[in-house]
Order: sequence, then structure tokens, then C-alpha cells
Amino acid sequence: MTTGDPSDPLNISLSAREIEIIELVAEGLTNQEIADRLTISKRTVDNHVSNVFTKTGSKNRVALLNWAMDNGKICRDGFNCCALPDADGPE
Repeated sequence: MTTGDPSDPLNISLSAREIEIIELVAEGLTNQEIADRLTISKRTVDNHVSNVFTKTGSKNRVALLNWAMDNGKICRDGFNCCALPDADGPE
């Protein structure tokens, strides 16, 4: 169930591209490096990052990455990752 609160993580809708941008930010890439990697303009990356900041209520990259880890959007070195159950199940 989602609430009317736009800061509620369950109410935030991020596109696949925005998730990809967050993952590249987590790798430590600059906006220019992200643009080069995705073969898009830096201005487009700037817009994506700005939109993600707005949607998540983050004021900077560190806050964004904390939000992303807290809400299961990124995984760093096995920390805060959920293990998916084996598709075959226990035997």
C-alpha cells in the first residue's frame, strides 16, 4: 500500500534509466563519465540526476546513495543485499 506522502519510498517511481544512473553514481562516476559511458549528453545526465534528487528528497550524491542502499536500489559489496530464493527450492 502506498501513502500520499511523496517522500514515502513505496510511492517513488524511478525509471530503469534513473536506476542505472544511481548505479553509476555509486561507482563514483562523474556526470561527464556517466554521459560517456551511456553515450548520452552530460546535460541529459544532469537532468536525470536532478530528477532523482527531487524524487528521493536527496540533496547530494552521498544522501542519494544512502537512500538507494536503504531502499534496496543498489547493493555495495554484499552489504544491504537481499538474497533471492533458489528457483528450484530446497530439495
